[in-house]
Amino acid sequence: MDTAASGKLRNLTSIYLLMGNQILLLYRQGSRVVNDVWVSSAGGHFEQDELNDARSCVLRELNEELGLKEEHLKDMRLRYVTLYHNPKDLRQNYYFFAHLNDDVNIDFSSNEGELKWFELSELEELNMPFTSRWVINHYLQEGRLTDFFYAGVSTQNQMVFHVLSEFD
Repeated sequence: MDTAASGKLRNLTSIYLLMGNQILLLYRQGSRVVNDVWVSSAGGHFEQDELNDARSCVLRELNEELGLKEEHLKDMRLRYVTLYHNPKDLRQNYYFFAHLNDDVNIDFSSNEGELKWFELSELEELNMPFTSRWVINHYLQEGRLTDFFYAGVSTQNQMVFHVLSEFD
């Protein structure tokens, strides 16, 4: 039976931290799921009590991995949700973007791997997981120029994005 038929889900959240034209990324090492690639600065799996609250999950991960709290951020917004069907499970990823407050010390460390600030123009060269690569590419080309909330659905070798609008 394929994973879609079984209903096995993996819910994850990520946050990309921005400062001017730079973005903080993590070279994740030692992970059983995503290893030796560049990912968002913080993120991870939902805890049982967070299943209906992606914001709580990403704030917990941000605090655990970087020691940051919501008051250290400005303009934190959920910008992307993606679906990716792989042989093990159906992954639903929630991608937040935020700017650091000007008074925050930017010398972070993480027990998840190496953190590094990159110019936005440098991101195309980096090795990233499938959905992260498509989200970053879309953000660079379109997302950072809008205030829209996007849904991305993966196909065999691409991700198709649509604006999600509120309606009754």
